[in-house]
Amino acid sequence: MELNDYIVFVIYFIIVAGYGYWIYQRKKKVTADSKDFFLAEGSLTWWAIGASLIASNISAEQMIGMSGNGFSMGLAIATYEWMAAATLIVVGVFFLPIYLKNKIYTMPQFLRQRYNPQVANIMAIFWLSLYIIVNLTSILFLGALAISTVSGINFTLAMLFLAGFAIIITLGGMKVIGYTDVIQVFFLILGGLATTYLALNLVSEQFGTTGVWNGLSLLTEKASDHFDMVFTQENPNFISLPGITIMLGGMWIVNLNYWGCNQYITQRALGADLNTARNGLLFAAYLKMLMPVIVVLPGIAAYVLWKNGMFQTEMLKDGELMQDNAYPVLLNLLPAGLKGLSFAALTAAVVASLAGKANSISTIFTLDIYKNTINKNASEKNLVWVGRIAVVVSMILALIIAPFLGIDKKGGFEFIQEYTGFVSPGIFAMFIFGFFWKRTTSAAAMFAIIGGFICSVIFKILPDYVDVSFLQPIGFAALNPATGIVEIPFLDRMGFVFVICVIGMILISLATPAHKRPTNTLEVDVKMFKTSPGFAIGAIIVLIALAVLYYTFW
Repeated sequence: MELNDYIVFVIYFIIVAGYGYWIYQRKKKVTADSKDFFLAEGSLTWWAIGASLIASNISAEQMIGMSGNGFSMGLAIATYEWMAAATLIVVGVFFLPIYLKNKIYTMPQFLRQRYNPQVANIMAIFWLSLYIIVNLTSILFLGALAISTVSGINFTLAMLFLAGFAIIITLGGMKVIGYTDVIQVFFLILGGLATTYLALNLVSEQFGTTGVWNGLSLLTEKASDHFDMVFTQENPNFISLPGITIMLGGMWIVNLNYWGCNQYITQRALGADLNTARNGLLFAAYLKMLMPVIVVLPGIAAYVLWKNGMFQTEMLKDGELMQDNAYPVLLNLLPAGLKGLSFAALTAAVVASLAGKANSISTIFTLDIYKNTINKNASEKNLVWVGRIAVVVSMILALIIAPFLGIDKKGGFEFIQEYTGFVSPGIFAMFIFGFFWKRTTSAAAMFAIIGGFICSVIFKILPDYVDVSFLQPIGFAALNPATGIVEIPFLDRMGFVFVICVIGMILISLATPAHKRPTNTLEVDVKMFKTSPGFAIGAIIVLIALAVLYYTFW
């Protein structure tokens, strides 16, 4: 990077840090009130909620990992983003009213209130482990990889910088995170669009034309196989995105669990009233529709340029093609100043996501473990300080663990999706039954947690010991080019495990004698699910747009 790039980046840092400090000074209550610190209760507007959702969601795994998947498999990876838009509407209509009506502030609290403390404590430990070992580590590692590639900064120093920046923002509480996320999203979208613009222009120039639209047309011509949204079984990427089942099976579990049963995400809306929270989710749905333009198209452009002779050495690491290098390689081609802007966008995405994840770790540990089991009489001020300590400790653990997980070998985005999928089916089944079937018992919930995880592990290692090729004719198995073994795609594994959890929960609940059935059900009323006309119209527009996109790129 050149001097102008560093100037732009420093301006970004000053704006975010200064605005965060100003919010902190205005809202000094966060130093004394734990609910305000963790949830920003009643103070986030719909646009702040929506922006914070996207800032927390879009991070290195998308900017780097999903761009890398765009390089290797194309537009099909955008199904995570576009189906998320539909999922946000489902969550806004059906999940949020239940949480807010029953004054649910954390996901373990929901489990404690609906089931029992044992279920809540086990899941709190599951979530803390998942957030630190899988999510924080991946975000830190991929973010540092990109920053190191673009700026030449030492990889370890880049990780330390990202962790430190995120800690500074997180220590101010959810209000500071929520409002600084608005600025982060602005930089993210502006810098991301600038990178896409440059990438498409580069494609045009490489083939003797000019203009973004010509570049987009050339992408569809030179990499037509990268514009299929649904893969056939012959496609080598079928193992990652198994055809039509992404529309009907595991992809729904991924998204509904992530957007509806995930402390990291739902926390943004749990401190607001229902209409504000719903409008925030709808705003986030519109932003999700835009994300593939920012994170997937650059990856496809890098693939076309690579096929035409560019980036032959830049895409390699130790002689091996590394898909996650696609986005950083493009950033290095930006002109001075613009590179600083895109660098700031990438940093914004990483820092916002780290801050949001760390805040959720802090919330679960403080409110669900520390307050409930360690110090039940803790003061509000004590809770806030414990939360801050949890932020720092979790970030240090992630810094230590990240280099040893082999994140760069698998592809960062897929790494997160697959390993989160070990617990997602059981969690989602437990939440859905807890919401809508009063007879669901704590024993059934425990089966979903423990049994779901065990089944996920069994399905993962099964192909090493059993020939599963008999599932190929019906589309539930495919040859993994990386291992040479016929495997069950992880999205299909999630679907199988979810079905097992559902059947097990029904049988266990029905077998429970009447005097042992739960009495601590939630308050659920059909009238809760009624939406405002504005939300309904906005949701219909999103669904129509999605239908057009899938029809166009099927």
